[in-house]
Amino acid sequence: VNMQARCWLVRSIAMSRSVRGLLPAVAHRARVRAFSGGPRPEPIADIAQYAGRRQTGVNMQALLSTGMGMHLDKSSIDESLPTQQRTLIQIAQFLHHELPIRLAHRAIELEELPHGLSDMPSVRTVRDWYVESFNDLIGHEAPTTTEEEVAFETVLNKIYDRHAPTLLQMARGVHEFKIELRKRHPNEESLRRSQIWEYPEVHQFLDAFYVSRIGIRILIGQYLELHHPQEENYVGLINTRTSPHDIATQAIEDARYMCTRQYGDAPDVEIKGRTDLVFSYIPSHLYYMLFEVIKNSLRAVCEFHGVDAEMPSVRVIIADGEQNEDVVIKVSDEGGGIARSHMPRIWSYLFTTAKPAFETKGDDSFPDQHMSDSPLAGLGYGLPTSRAYARYFGGDLNIMSMEGYGTDAFLHLSRLGNRNEPLP
Repeated sequence: VNMQARCWLVRSIAMSRSVRGLLPAVAHRARVRAFSGGPRPEPIADIAQYAGRRQTGVNMQALLSTGMGMHLDKSSIDESLPTQQRTLIQIAQFLHHELPIRLAHRAIELEELPHGLSDMPSVRTVRDWYVESFNDLIGHEAPTTTEEEVAFETVLNKIYDRHAPTLLQMARGVHEFKIELRKRHPNEESLRRSQIWEYPEVHQFLDAFYVSRIGIRILIGQYLELHHPQEENYVGLINTRTSPHDIATQAIEDARYMCTRQYGDAPDVEIKGRTDLVFSYIPSHLYYMLFEVIKNSLRAVCEFHGVDAEMPSVRVIIADGEQNEDVVIKVSDEGGGIARSHMPRIWSYLFTTAKPAFETKGDDSFPDQHMSDSPLAGLGYGLPTSRAYARYFGGDLNIMSMEGYGTDAFLHLSRLGNRNEPLP
């Protein structure tokens, strides 16, 4: 197996193991405009009514305890069934209630986006996926028996697969939006005065949309994963003994390979601090965040010092203590830093200097959206998406930079797992 294929295989295995209220008048206008006429899917129930309902937040501890069958409702499920089957039925009942609400919120919001973003073809496609999935769930009764739960699992597998390319499809939509904005400005001076990465409403929506998408993917993925034999220390997607050291080691290997392929060499990376630390987390999320931050640091060092010079090492420092509320991982480089005036751009979904890879690839190509070869690698989505993953379970990602010297990235992860998801 050649090096490129090996790197792809390693990342695929790592990822596949763990990845598995509006006002009535506003909601009504959105529903009428979005879903009336044409060949597009129409909701089989009042989607605006569902969008007006409150979403139910979850946290890591709830996912763990529910997945282990610690909160079984004895009143509505046949107690003669095995614990595992009763657990699956109870989770399926919750998802049957919760997912239509979440999907409805997103479908309505996708119709109400500012500056014409809702009219972009790729955004309309994503909106239609949410309506189709809403219909799939509403079309089924809440499962109460083993047979009904098996049928419900099939429905959720279909929904999970349907939404797999959502991140890439929305990236296309944003790219289409940027092209449309350029058409609105008669000359370069006009375009510069209206910088496309300074649209706060668009950024607020995309931040909330991606956090919400992470939540939907986790709820469905956790349920689907519980149907399979559980590996040691795993409860669905969650590993109760996630090792930041081990995941950082894998992310470093993959990021250095990508850097070497791009620049011909890569700086060394040192791991220091609590290398023995383990805690409950979703390994694929931690891998994605570390890979993105480390990859950025390696690239900065190569470009600032040059591969023919002696390149300083990148440092990964893991900090934790029994009284700490967070596990904190710092990635520190001497890659020249970022100008203070450019700092807002690093969190922008609209700003990138790279040419989107899907301009030269077929529209039907949907690679693994976590892969570093993905079109997302050239869309400037790495840092804002990583921050969304961190914030989902109550953490955060912060960047501190010293122009002319280097950058420190601080990844905060809740070690207690008791913070509810930040529902938009």
